[in-house]
Amino acid sequence: MKLIVKVFPEITIKSRPVRMRFIRQLAKNIRTVLRDLDPAVVVNGVWDNLELETRVSEPKALKEMTERLSCMPGIAHFLQVDEYPLGDFDDIVAKCKQHFGDALAGKIFSVRCKRAGKHEFSSMDVEKYVGSQLRRQCGAAGISLKEPEIEVRIEIRDKRLFVIHDQHNSIGGYPLGALEQTLVLMSGGFDSTVAAYQIMRRGLMSHFCFFNLGGRAHELGVMEVAHFIWKKYGSSQRVLFVSVPFEEVLGEILGKVDNSHMGVVLKRMMLRAASRIADRLDIDALVTGEAISQVSSQTLPNLSVIDCVTDKLVLRPLIASHKQDIIDLANEIGTADFAKHMPEYCGVISVNPKTHAKRPRVEYEEQQFDMAVLERALENAKLVPIDRVIDELGQDLEIEEVSEALAGQIVIDIRHPDAAEDDPLGLAGIEVQAMPFYALNARFKELDPTRQYLLYCDKGVMSRLHAHHLLSEGHANVRVYRPS
Repeated sequence: MKLIVKVFPEITIKSRPVRMRFIRQLAKNIRTVLRDLDPAVVVNGVWDNLELETRVSEPKALKEMTERLSCMPGIAHFLQVDEYPLGDFDDIVAKCKQHFGDALAGKIFSVRCKRAGKHEFSSMDVEKYVGSQLRRQCGAAGISLKEPEIEVRIEIRDKRLFVIHDQHNSIGGYPLGALEQTLVLMSGGFDSTVAAYQIMRRGLMSHFCFFNLGGRAHELGVMEVAHFIWKKYGSSQRVLFVSVPFEEVLGEILGKVDNSHMGVVLKRMMLRAASRIADRLDIDALVTGEAISQVSSQTLPNLSVIDCVTDKLVLRPLIASHKQDIIDLANEIGTADFAKHMPEYCGVISVNPKTHAKRPRVEYEEQQFDMAVLERALENAKLVPIDRVIDELGQDLEIEEVSEALAGQIVIDIRHPDAAEDDPLGLAGIEVQAMPFYALNARFKELDPTRQYLLYCDKGVMSRLHAHHLLSEGHANVRVYRPS
């Protein structure tokens, strides 16, 4: 298979050194992301696009390649093509007829040609000649440039002809690794996941920082969605997942800070901690999912007071976004289901939260706060490479595993719906229920407590994690299904 990868249009207006650097980075990212599917994949860069060639022919692997490229920052779209040496006009007609001839009979069609290089003919010359010949030779009903039923698309580059079979759109933006790094404050909800995606789409490498207020269930949920976002949109770069235990910080705020100022003080403590972690990682910018006045702590006066605690640049890609627009984008990028089922935690609830907090008053409230508590939280922060976060979570968990399901037991397939659809789990005589891992925590309590449940996933890691959590919640009827 051969693909022509078209870069994001903004890249093409950069200066020559910047443009070449971006395209080289994109080529490197493509090789990295596709390496496990085809170690010998060839990606060559030219001035306005990249050419990708793979000898892999297995349909499932080719589909996976397409899906990964469709989610890669820096790519506007890519074309699946067949390449031939450029011949005369009749040879071009023959190649187009070979691929489109059977489909043109009785149809209205058009011919679209793009051309690069020096030739004695124009793109329009090619379109007119090829169109007239295909109409006559293939029994087409006619030609329409405005509303064709079929488009015959070709590209001519110097001495090469490309017949285009399909076009796949991608997410645009700049290649990851071509720009600076950021630290995204991640809660796992709609806002922070969409903010992370938008920053990554713009080409900024994003590490994830989570402040744990809600215990193991919330931490596990955020780890899962952060890993999902990285795997789908950012796996060309290795980044970190940072988890900071903030329960004691929250307790100190609840005990020492005036009720109406709790929300602002909590956000200030998070920014302080994030700034220290960013210093450790040599990162100059923080990212949050805040939008103007979505909640009381996100008014302009409050955001101004919150930002006073850091010298870092605080980026808020959603600042002027409406909530429904954020939810719609979360559905589009695949994080909405995670957000809907994210475990709730006991946050700071003010009876009458301040919407116009004054800096002197907030600083007075913070004088009551023991900063040693914040220092302990930072000392206990865990930094794990995002590609290992799920595997490391699953280590040292002593969970009973079974290699065979027995009559009366129910196997719960907790894989992502896409994986379950591609490779359904079928067990003769055994009931199998699909319940994605991100919904398991909320829905398991609705199941019959008298039945035995076996959790299943591909590698056994996610099933061990969730079995461990459910057991810790008092559900003794859970095991892990690991077929031999």
